[in-house]
Formats: sequence, C-alpha cells, structure tokens
Amino acid sequence: MVTEIILGFLAAIAILTGFGGFRIVNQVERGIVFRFGRAQKEIRRPGVAFLIPVVDRLKKVNVQIVTMPVPTQEGITRDNVSVQVDAVAYFRVQDPLRAAVEVQNYLFAVEQVAQTSLRSIIGKSELDDLLSNREELNKGLALMIDSPALGWGIHIDRVEIKDVTLPESMKRSVARQAEAERERRARVITADGEFQAARKLADASAIMAHTPSALQLRLLQTVVEVAAEKTSTLVMPLPVEVLRFFDRDGGPGSPAREEPLPAEKSAPPPQLTTTDELTKILGLREPANRPDS
Repeated sequence: MVTEIILGFLAAIAILTGFGGFRIVNQVERGIVFRFGRAQKEIRRPGVAFLIPVVDRLKKVNVQIVTMPVPTQEGITRDNVSVQVDAVAYFRVQDPLRAAVEVQNYLFAVEQVAQTSLRSIIGKSELDDLLSNREELNKGLALMIDSPALGWGIHIDRVEIKDVTLPESMKRSVARQAEAERERRARVITADGEFQAARKLADASAIMAHTPSALQLRLLQTVVEVAAEKTSTLVMPLPVEVLRFFDRDGGPGSPAREEPLPAEKSAPPPQLTTTDELTKILGLREPANRPDS
C-alpha cells in the first residue's frame, strides 16, 4: 500500500515536470535556450518548444521592428547656430542569439548610440542642411548607428529627423530672408514681363511700319474700344504726316509769304587821290604866307 502511494506520487511529479518542460514561442518571437547557463546555437522557432526540466531555461527575443523616439538633443551647428533636434529610429533584431548574449539590453544600447550619433550629426552640419537637406543627414545618421549595432545582431532600417527647433532671433532672420527672396522673385518676374511686352510691341511696330493699312485698322479698333465706354468725349488721333502735309503745301486761308525786296545799290565811296581834294572836302584852307622854317 505504501509502495503504491509512493509510486503514484512519483508519477504525478513526473507528469507535472513533463508538462512543465513545454513552452510556447509566439510568431513574433524567437527562443534562445540556455542549458546549464550555456546558450544553444539552435534557435527555437514559433510553436511548441520542449525543454529539459530544471536543466534548460528559455529566453524569448522579439524580432518585430521597433520604433524608438530619440530624445531631443541640443547642439551647435557648424555655422554656430544653437538648435534642438529630435529624431526617430526604426530597427529590428536580425540575430536573436547575439542580441541575447552580446549586449545586456539592446534597446537601451541602441537608444544611447542614437543620441550620441544625433549630436555628432548636428555638430558636423550647417543650419541649411538641417532644414532642407535631411535625406543625406538621415542616411549618415543611420550609418553611424548601424555600425556598432551590427555587432549586437541589430539591423537599423532607417532613421528620420523629425523636428528642428530654432531660437526666436534665428526664426525672424529666416523669415526676413524668405521675404526678401520672394520680393526678388516678384521683381524679376515683373521685369521679365515688361521685357517680353516691349519685345512684342517692337515687333508689332515693325509690322505696322511695313504695312500702313495695319496701322489704320488698329486706329479704327481703338476708336471702337473707346466708343464702347459710353463717354461723351471721343478722341481721334491724327497722324503727324497730315500736319506735315499742310505745313509743306499750305492750306486754304494761310497767309501768303512776302517776297523780300531787293537791296538798294549804294554808291561807292569817293576816291581821294590828292591832298587838295582832301582839303576841299574837309573845308580846310591853307594860310597865304607860311613862314619858312
């Protein structure tokens, strides 16, 4: 009787121990078996995994893609601008055995590497690169994080810079720069429009110069457009050639031109050839008796 009780008790312990050696590995996990503290190379796939009771210990590793936000890091760019940058990293466990053995906590390790790499990227980049050239910075940041993570069995899928916070003074400077750039573009567009309009007008004037009838048709079209405004005054442009015609030929009622009179012929001045004639003209008389010297 006592022997049967002991045998039943041992059988119950064996059954419980046998059922206790079964473990369930989920689809998103991989199992690492430690036998007497030594990791086995065989990775337990999803499903039922049998373990030797008291001897084996199972550690499950998640192989899903992990989305890890990188805390905001403050740094100074290469052009001496203080900024605050935060990012997000996407990674997954590629080698469960190395992730369970090589590093104590791979999540914490990847987070610290991401923070230091982000600070390094900030110091090596300029402000314009952080604002407009993020694709290259994301690739460089992912490469910096992936280099040490490969030794831990971690694969970095991608790293994205989420936000760049600027000081208020720098925000105002960027706003003024953008406003000046828009003003420059507006002036260039206006000048280009004026240039094209002037070129078209020059082409039109050349065509009208070779075809006088086109000028008359344009004149009539202008008159029609002015008359459509229902105004009481209608302005009729008069070609300058008409005024020149009347000025050249003389119109009716124009005063006749007076012919200049011929200049009267004046007598030539008398020719004085002798001293007596000069004395006679001047009315001078010589003294009768001139004393001898």
